[in-house]
Amino acid sequence: MRILVLGGAGKMGCLSVQALASDKRVDEVIIADINREQAEQVANFLGSEKIKIMLVDIHDRENFVKTLAGCDACLNATVYYTNLKVMEACLKARVSYTDLGGLFHTTRQQLKMDQDFQDAGISAVLGMGSAPGIPNVQARYAADRMDTIRSIKIYDGVKPPPAADVRFTYAVPTILDELTQPPMVFRNGEFTACEPMSEFEDYWFTPPLGLLNMHLSLHSEVATLPITFKEKGVEEVFFKINHWGMSKETVEKVKVVSDFGFNRNEPIEVGGQKVVPHDLLIALLSKYVPSVVEILQSPAKQPPDWAKEIVTEVNGTKDGKNVLYRIGTLTVKGSLPTGVAPAIAAIWLAEGRIPAGVHPPEAVLHPEDFFKELEAFQIYTQVSKTGMLSEING
Repeated sequence: MRILVLGGAGKMGCLSVQALASDKRVDEVIIADINREQAEQVANFLGSEKIKIMLVDIHDRENFVKTLAGCDACLNATVYYTNLKVMEACLKARVSYTDLGGLFHTTRQQLKMDQDFQDAGISAVLGMGSAPGIPNVQARYAADRMDTIRSIKIYDGVKPPPAADVRFTYAVPTILDELTQPPMVFRNGEFTACEPMSEFEDYWFTPPLGLLNMHLSLHSEVATLPITFKEKGVEEVFFKINHWGMSKETVEKVKVVSDFGFNRNEPIEVGGQKVVPHDLLIALLSKYVPSVVEILQSPAKQPPDWAKEIVTEVNGTKDGKNVLYRIGTLTVKGSLPTGVAPAIAAIWLAEGRIPAGVHPPEAVLHPEDFFKELEAFQIYTQVSKTGMLSEING
C-alpha cells in the first residue's frame, strides 16, 4: 500500500505521516511537499524506512499528476484552499482522495465532483481532519440507532493553554478564516449565517477538561450532516469550539488586528509597494506556530492535564420515545487525532473499502470499526444514551 501525504512536512501532515508509517498495512508513505528541509526533518525524526520524500508543487499540474501515479490514496494535508485543485489532479491520476476539511463552502463545491469520481472509479472522503471527521462518524453512530433526529450539536473542546502561550494550533490561514468568516448553522430546514464567535455557552466535558466556554465556528460538518440525515427530519446542526484550542487572550489579540483591517485581501500601497494585509498577517503569525519536531514530540511533552474531547449530541426519537445520544472521543496522552483520523481514512481508501464517488465521512465510515482504530492511538470514544424516566420505565 502506497499513500502520498501532500503537505506531509506541514504542521498537521507530519502527524498523518507518523500514523501511516507506524501502520503495518502501509508499505510506503510519500511526503509530498515543496519544503525539502522540513520534509527531511520529519523523515529523520520518524526514522522509518517506509518514508520517501518527493518535492511537489501543486501548481505544476503535470508533474503533480506524475507524482500521484502508482499511489493508492492521496491525503491532502495542505490548507483547504487547494482542495479542488488537488482533487482534479487525483481525478487525472485516478487516485482516491481525502483531506482535513473544506470549511463548509469548499466542501459543498467538492461534493459536486461526485459523478466525476464515480466515472473514474475512484473514491473521496471529505473532511477527515479530526473535526470535521470524528463528529461526522459520531453522528452516524447515533443516527443508525434512531428513527428521527431533531438536532446534532457538536462541541470541540481543548484544555486552554496558559494566557502567555501565544501559539497557533494549526494552519494560520484556516484559523483566521474561522475567526472572521460567518459560521453557518442549520436551523428550521435552512442554512443560516451567524456572527463570528457568537452564541457562547458553557459546556461540560469529560475530566480533566471540565467546563469550557464554547462559541460557533465555521465548519464542514454543518455542510453535510443535514443533507445525509435529511430523511430523519433534522432541524438543527451546529459546531462550537473554545477559541480553536488557543488561549482566549491570543484570539482577542488576533481579532483586534483583524478588526483594524490586517486580514483584508485587497492590496494597499505602502511606500510605493503593493502589500496584501492578509498575506503580511499570515507571514507574521506563522512565526508563532510550533515546529514540526515539537508537534511530533507531542503529546509526550504535554502537561499532565492536557486533553481534547470532541463531543456530538444527537437528540431525537426511537420507537416513539425521546432519546439523547452523547458520543465523546477523548485523548489525554494519546496521539493527536488531527493526524490519525485522516490516516485511517486514507488506508480505508487504499484498501478499497469506500465506494466510488465523493462522500462525507458519515456516509461511508463504519463507526465501530473507525473508533476501534482510534483506540490503537489512545484515542477513546464513550457513548451515553439518556431518555425521560417515565418513558424508560414504560
